Amino acid sequence: MDMIELTEQGFVVEAQELAAGFGLEPGRVPELMRDNRITTRCETGKGEDAGRHRLTFFYDGRALRLTVDDAGTILSRARFDIPARGQAAG
Repeated sequence: MDMIELTEQGFVVEAQELAAGFGLEPGRVPELMRDNRITTRCETGKGEDAGRHRLTFFYDGRALRLTVDDAGTILSRARFDIPARGQAAG
């Protein structure tokens, strides 16, 4: 899927997209989200980034970042490791 649905309640991302990003079975994604084991942050671009949104999902020391436009088209995907909370980066 190369589209993210934007509703009045926010963005809707298919479980398959997150599963692929984290190497999971799609059926596990809803449970992991309900248990707050997959969490997310949404940022809205301003200035030269207006019209773009950055959706970052966190799971098991990794992050999946999707940059989308106002129509919900995925412009880029990035995956990266993140330090554990309380652990210094670098």
